[in-house]
Order: sequence, then C-alpha cells, then structure tokens
Amino acid sequence: MAKVAIVGSGFIGRAWAISFARAGHDVRMWDQSPAATGGARDYISGVLGDLASNDLLRGQTVDAVLDRIAVVAELEEALTEAVHVQENTPENLDVKREVFSLIDALAGPQAVIASSTSALLPSKFTDHLKGRHRCLVVHPINPPYLIPAAEVVPAPWTSAETVERTSAFLVDAGHAPLVMQRELDGFIMNRLQGALLEEAFRLVADGYASVEDVDIGIRDGLALRWSFMGPFETIDLNAPGGVRDYVERYQSIYSNIFPQMLRRVDWAGEVMATVENGRRKRLPRESLGERQLWRDRRLMALAAHKKKSDREFGK
Repeated sequence: MAKVAIVGSGFIGRAWAISFARAGHDVRMWDQSPAATGGARDYISGVLGDLASNDLLRGQTVDAVLDRIAVVAELEEALTEAVHVQENTPENLDVKREVFSLIDALAGPQAVIASSTSALLPSKFTDHLKGRHRCLVVHPINPPYLIPAAEVVPAPWTSAETVERTSAFLVDAGHAPLVMQRELDGFIMNRLQGALLEEAFRLVADGYASVEDVDIGIRDGLALRWSFMGPFETIDLNAPGGVRDYVERYQSIYSNIFPQMLRRVDWAGEVMATVENGRRKRLPRESLGERQLWRDRRLMALAAHKKKSDREFGK
C-alpha cells in the first residue's frame, strides 16, 4: 500500500481516486473548493457499487475500497508521505503553474507529481520548479477505473527514474501506460482521435455521409476490432504476410486519398447544425445524462468481458 494524493476532486479526480483505492492505495483527496469534495465520497460509493456488480473491484467489497479514500481539508495533509500526486485542476496554464509550485514545495522528495492535463505540455508548467525532474503528465482516458490506457508524458527534464516509477506504479494499479519518449502537442490519444474526428466532420460537411452513418462505421465496424487490438496489429492480421505485406498491397489506397484529407472543416461552422441535428434526432438533449450512465455501464460490461477473455485466451 502506498499513499496517493488527489489534488482537484472533480470527475477526473474522483475517477483516479477509485482506480488507486481499488489497487490498494491509501488515497487522500483535496480541493480548494468545498463544493468539489462535498459529495465526492457519495458519488464514489455509487460508482463502486456498479463496479462490484461487474466484478471489477479485484474481489474487494465496496466498503473496503471506500475506506481507503479520505477527503482532507488541507493540501499539506493530502501530500504528507504521498508517493504519487495526481493533479486534476482546470486546463489553465496559470493555474497549473501555481498549483505545481505549491505541490513541489509541500510534497516530500519521494513523491512523483503528475498532471491529468489533456492538452498542456508539462514543460509549460514545470520549468520553474526546483523539483521539476519528478514532474510529468499522466493523462487518463476517462474514466480511468474502466479504461486502463493512460498517457505518460515527460517534460525535457523529467528524469528517467520518474518515468519508470510512474509506469510501474500505473501497471500495478491495473493501467496500461502509453510512455511517450518526449512531449508533443495532443500527446498520442488526442492526435489519433483528432485525425478520426477531422475526417468524420469532413465526410458530413461535404455531404458524403450522415452523422449516423459515420457512427455506424465506427461502432459497428472498426471499433469491434479496435476494442481488443490496435491499428498496427489490425493490419498485421489483415494480410497473409503480415504488416509488410499489408503495406505493399494497400498503401496506394491511402496515399491516393491523403491529399483529400488535408483540408480542414471548421467544426463550429456550418457543419455543426447538421451534426447537432443528427445527434438530437437520435438523443434529445435532456437525455444526455441518462445516456452517459448507460455508456459507463456498457464500459463496465465490456471491461468485465475483456477481463474474462484475457484470462481464458491470454492477453
């Protein structure tokens, strides 16, 4: 068991708390806003109940996991003896710089300091710190207690030991770290997702497909394979001779269409009316919350299925 500090107790902070407590760690949550922490444990308790019903608590009871999570009033109390600090404050560079300054000054020398930022490069908010060698980004794919992938992004001055410790810590907690060699705008996941979204908006804007057709193509097509293997493994298995054979056979298809994919469509421009109308026909705005709960429960069922399959067939 290790002590983990959660700084910022919104949805991402609460999700990390569930993940780390489930792994057996003593988690202390702090937020400068009492409103953020006020209902945190009740919210977490509800999620833990759903996880338990899907056998996703590593054989533990809801109470056992919940007992490892404490909400504290002072940042220093949260940081005392912590070996891992997960920061989850708003995507604002000035806020990040201020919060990391406080954490670096108060946390013990043994603590790794990680940010959940999905867009800010770690070099932009850690360059001024005495302990900048122990700072990096650990960006989750939300919610991290259901989606194991997490991006580990070092700043130029992050030590190799910090990266190695963080990766090992995540693996032990049931995560699948994506360890970047160096920082890059968008990291890995947003760049991959962004490429797909660019083409999705372009297809709709240019009148080639409806919003639902694009969703069907992913939901009932590509995603079925992508739920258990990535794009490189996919093409490795899609040609008799493996990945090299695939490239020799099919690269010309992609090289032909690539020039057509270089034009951006403004997502917030005229196409937005079409996209929003397509989604609201499928799901009224007032039903978004209900559908989000449905999504999370489907993710739980998928996680339980993948866990069972990994045991039966080997990962």
